[in-house]
Amino acid sequence: MAGPSFARTRRRVSGAAGLMWPLLGACLWAAVVGYKPVIIVHGLFDSSDDFKNLQRFINESHPGTNVTVIDLFDRGASLESMWKQVEGFKAAIYPIMQNAADGVHFICYSQGGLVCRGILSILPDHNVHSFISLSAPQAGQYGDTDYLKYLFPQFVKSNLYHLCYTAFGQRVSICNYWNDPHHRDLYVNTSDYLALINSERPNPNSTEWKENFLKIQKLVLIGGPDDGVITPWQSSQFGFYDDNETVIEIQHQDLYLRDVFGLKSLAARGDLFFCTVPGVKHVWWHSNETVFHTCIEKWLV
Repeated sequence: MAGPSFARTRRRVSGAAGLMWPLLGACLWAAVVGYKPVIIVHGLFDSSDDFKNLQRFINESHPGTNVTVIDLFDRGASLESMWKQVEGFKAAIYPIMQNAADGVHFICYSQGGLVCRGILSILPDHNVHSFISLSAPQAGQYGDTDYLKYLFPQFVKSNLYHLCYTAFGQRVSICNYWNDPHHRDLYVNTSDYLALINSERPNPNSTEWKENFLKIQKLVLIGGPDDGVITPWQSSQFGFYDDNETVIEIQHQDLYLRDVFGLKSLAARGDLFFCTVPGVKHVWWHSNETVFHTCIEKWLV
């Protein structure tokens, strides 16, 4: 007859086994399903440390997923020009792609959403399935935000074009996508980044860049009316101001109607998706579990 100590030991072993089986089952499921690696690109003034909650959400919902937050251009270095960041992030990301036979997913936050668009435009052999743009100023930025006051205290939105639309200004990331609706010609002719990847001015690479961009399987555009930084907030979904500062939604934008880099093609394929979530401030998008489950989780398979 077993003594009390043996019984307690058996219960402990049984209890441990009971805890291990679900974990083992999850690991086996991940191995069978084969979740694609997820690559996260941060935004202005961020670093990889800011994305621990998002990493946790992914690993809890899709156990075994290889999640990489690219640790480049952190904090103040995120003010480097956009093309410099594109080249740096591309060099770090490309080996991950090469080791992922079934492809990868992008989650690109804020300014990082524009960095990712640059990578997807110039990289002909990328294998990105879901490109998840998380509150990124995809159509540009034009607003008196705390970021603007911090970076350029002597300027407001109405006169920042004096700085941004110069050779010096175009060495600063935010100026690369500053889109002043009242100085459209200056923006189109001066922007070294957004006007090019949007094909808003003649670009000999535009056809190739469109073909590259359209190799993504899904484009998911996430944003919301209470963001407080992306201005207008609809820029996160390719809406933007006209010269009266009335927001023109994506489906009426020239870059969509002319399909200059592939948005209309994605929509025709059924691969363009929108997720709008109210009540989320800009700095909380990547840490909000509701946003993850509502807008992100299902695309990471």
